[in-house]
Amino acid sequence: MKWSDIYDIAAELADSMPDVDPRQVRFIDLHNWVVSLPAFDDDHSRGGEKVLEAIQQAWIDEVGP
Repeated sequence: MKWSDIYDIAAELADSMPDVDPRQVRFIDLHNWVVSLPAFDDDHSRGGEKVLEAIQQAWIDEVGP
């Protein structure tokens, strides 16, 4: 997975962390969790605030209300 795979990343996070409320996640934690995903294979430094915001929103959408 690459940083651009926002929905795939969000789905993986939702599956691997079902007890985490994505609305309460700090970006530093989110970044660390993304780069720790087994299928993640991209430059760690490319995960800036905008992409993390997009991943967080996709994760929120994935888990629903």
